[in-house]
Amino acid sequence: MNRRSFKVFMTTIAILFMTIAPAFAADIDSIAKANAGKLGIITIIPPLLAIVLAFITKNVVISLFLGVLSGSFILQMVKGESIIAAIPLSFLDFISRALASLADPWNAGIIMQVMCIGGVINLVGKMGGAKAIAEALADKAKSTRGAQLISLLLGIFVFFDDYANSLIVGPIMRPVFDKMNISRQKLAFVIDATAAPIAGLAIISTWIGLEVGLIHDAFKSINVNVDAFGVFLSTIPFRLYNILILVFIVLSAVMVREFGPMRKAEYIAKRSLVKTDDLDQGVEELDDMAPKEGIELNVWNAIIPIGLLIVSSLVAFYYSGYSAIMAGEDKELIKSVSESMFSFSSIKDCYSASDASVALFQSALFSSIVAMIMAKIKKIYTLSESIEVWIDGMKTLMITGVILVLAWSLSSVIKEVGTAKFMINYLSGTLPPFLLPSIIFGLGAIISFSTGTAYGTMGILMPLAIPLAHSINPDMAYVIVSTSAVLTGAIFGDHCSPISDTTILSSMGAGCNHIDHVKTQMPYSIFTAVVTVVAGYIPAGMGVPAYIVLPVAIVVMALGIRFVGKRTDIDDKEFEAKLAKEGYNF
Repeated sequence: MNRRSFKVFMTTIAILFMTIAPAFAADIDSIAKANAGKLGIITIIPPLLAIVLAFITKNVVISLFLGVLSGSFILQMVKGESIIAAIPLSFLDFISRALASLADPWNAGIIMQVMCIGGVINLVGKMGGAKAIAEALADKAKSTRGAQLISLLLGIFVFFDDYANSLIVGPIMRPVFDKMNISRQKLAFVIDATAAPIAGLAIISTWIGLEVGLIHDAFKSINVNVDAFGVFLSTIPFRLYNILILVFIVLSAVMVREFGPMRKAEYIAKRSLVKTDDLDQGVEELDDMAPKEGIELNVWNAIIPIGLLIVSSLVAFYYSGYSAIMAGEDKELIKSVSESMFSFSSIKDCYSASDASVALFQSALFSSIVAMIMAKIKKIYTLSESIEVWIDGMKTLMITGVILVLAWSLSSVIKEVGTAKFMINYLSGTLPPFLLPSIIFGLGAIISFSTGTAYGTMGILMPLAIPLAHSINPDMAYVIVSTSAVLTGAIFGDHCSPISDTTILSSMGAGCNHIDHVKTQMPYSIFTAVVTVVAGYIPAGMGVPAYIVLPVAIVVMALGIRFVGKRTDIDDKEFEAKLAKEGYNF
């Protein structure tokens, strides 16, 4: 097949992927509820199988595929198919779900923006911008502490979207972390911890529309009129996991203390003891991004494209939301936005109504075009060469696209099997009022970890949590604490789930093996979650105010890191003996 025929073939496949839709629509919620009652504990098999296999095989593609296939098989058996017939039908069901996930405009936009950002990052690297930025930051980051804190600040700077955070911060900071002998696993953790936790807290972000909308609908269901955005703002001091995971980054960096698998990764990285067979794809990606030979390094070759990516994203979010509001039927909202287009309230409303996937794709494509023009003007590449470099950058993130499609397919089958419905019915029951926020946090974490989606978990739990909290104690302070537990529990589970899209993107952005990222990050996430519950939601459930709960929780976290963690910059002969048995030479 020649190149032209191949392009025609691939274009045809792409069109089919984007146009084929499910043959008929069904009430998934009612089906899920019926399946949850009929199947019981069997409903947890698909996510559990995917998660367990991911850790055993260290191959997330195979694990996700088998997770989806197991769920499809269960659904075929529920329909009364024989085992022999269920096997091929399960495979066909998987194909249908994969096509449906790509036919979804949101998912398609995410795939396209991931590919475009990959192209931009590759252009920035080849033009010498990434290396120039890395060298400049390395000069500022005189220590491992400085490098991690700079990465944290960059993550906070890209506050508006968790996907953009994962894909922008990683490639910029990867060379800096390598130069400072900080492990890729630690970089992936910092990226992941500043992605969803920050986007979930930001008062202007791609998350706020969902969060405020769910809060509004939940209070409306119990006939309580509230300012949903005001309730959202009131939850921020009690968004304890989001805040504490950021504090964890600062404390571990300043104390130079690690524990669990991360300690091993950091101990090895600081002494450059990585074995040949441990080198991951990130090293290859970094070499591929080496600047074109003979060009002058210039930080503006990175600042302009990446800066435009961020600024144009903010503009695109506003325009997308503005267009959606103007095309809507809410006349009062249309009038409010039209009269004061750039007021804080209007900007918040526009961001809430925006389509993040489309906005990010638009900004990534715009940034790509600007980078290509810069390469042409500076005589680094011709336009044809720039396009080739851009497309070559997309290739490094193709695996991300595959994993995302599989993760979306698994989410689809989990929803239909009724996993979340079963878990809610099984875990909910009579409980002491002060424990409700902690129970909600834990339930959100379990569902989010199992399904890999914070959005979906919030959508499932919010309509249940607010009415339940209000029925137990109508005091608004109590309801707000329970509301915050939904939002933070969902983010905690999503943060450490191996099938979460943000976890996947963080490992890809850092150039870190995905399972290594999950294994090293999970103890930190769980530790933070324990502090969140013990020093946070339990006392908050008793009525202790946030200005007492939060400082106490931070102190508890600091003490925990101090006594559980161990210094990685000091030689440990006993630990080195263990590493020597694994093949590391000192």
